[in-house]
Amino acid sequence: MPRPDHIRALHAALLTAARGLPVFPLSRTKLPAIRSPHRDEPRAADCRGECGRPGHGVHDASTDPAVIRALFAVAPWATGYGVACGTAPHFLVGLDLDVKHGADGAAALAALAESRRFALPETVCVRTPSGGRHLWLTAPGPVPNSVGRLAPGIDVRGAGGYLVGPGSRTVAGHYLLEPGTRQHRFAAVPPELLALLEPPSAPQEARHRGSRHPAERRASALVRFVLDSREGERNGRLFWAACRAYDAGVGDALAPALVTAAVHIGLSEREAAATVASAGRLRASMVPGAGLEPARPPRGSEV
Repeated sequence: MPRPDHIRALHAALLTAARGLPVFPLSRTKLPAIRSPHRDEPRAADCRGECGRPGHGVHDASTDPAVIRALFAVAPWATGYGVACGTAPHFLVGLDLDVKHGADGAAALAALAESRRFALPETVCVRTPSGGRHLWLTAPGPVPNSVGRLAPGIDVRGAGGYLVGPGSRTVAGHYLLEPGTRQHRFAAVPPELLALLEPPSAPQEARHRGSRHPAERRASALVRFVLDSREGERNGRLFWAACRAYDAGVGDALAPALVTAAVHIGLSEREAAATVASAGRLRASMVPGAGLEPARPPRGSEV
C-alpha cells in the first residue's frame, strides 16, 4: 500500500501539472526516483526517453495525469517530484535562493535588482527545508542553468534542470508553498534580469570563456574530474568530488550532474546516487572545507 508521503507527493505533482508544468517523481535524496533502464549497459546511452521506458530523469516529465500516475506507480518509494524547467509553453526559470555557508541568495537578488534597476514581480514561491526560497518565473525561451554566476547564493534552473516541487518530502525536510503565493501567476523574468540569464553570443563566449564565474568553473571541473575517472577509482573520485561540492555549498545543485557523469563512466545510477548522498550526509556533520581544488587526485578502490 502506498505510503502517505508518496500519496501526498503524487497529489501535489498532479496539481502542479494542471498548471502546465511537466513533473516526474523524485526520491528522498531529490534525485530521480526511477532507475535508468540503461544502467547495466557498458556505457550510458544518450537516450532521453526515446526507448519508451521510464528512468530518464527530467526527460520523463509530463503534464498528462495518466503518465504521471504511471510514473509514480513504478516508484512507490517516491516522496517528492521534480518540476522540469525550460520547457514550452512556460519555459520555467527557477531562481534558487540559498542561505547556506554564509550566502544569502534573497539578499543578493535584492541587491542585484537595486543595482540593475528592476523590480522583482510577485510570483509562485516555494520554501526549502534549509530556509531558502525558489522563485518560479517564465521566459520567452529556455535559459541555461548556472551555479552562483549571478551572485553567491543564487542558482538558476533552466533548460534540462528541475526544481523540487512543493509538497515534496526529502531527507532534509519538506518543500512548501510560501503562504499567499499559491494563486499567483507565473511572473515573467524582468528584461534586465533576463539579459543576465541568457548565454553570451558565440563571439562573446569565445572572448570571455576564461572569465566565467569561479563557481561555474569549479562545478565544471568537478564534473570533468568524475568523467576522467579510470576503472578502480570511479567511486572514490565521485565521493571526493561530491564532498568538494558540498564544501562549497553547491552540492545539492551539482548532485544530478555528478550522478549523470558517474553513470556515463559505468557506475549504476543507484550506486552513484548513494555515493553522492553519503558525501552530503558526511559534510552536513562537519565544518565545511575551504576550497574545491585538489592537491592531487584521490585514489581508491570501488566497492
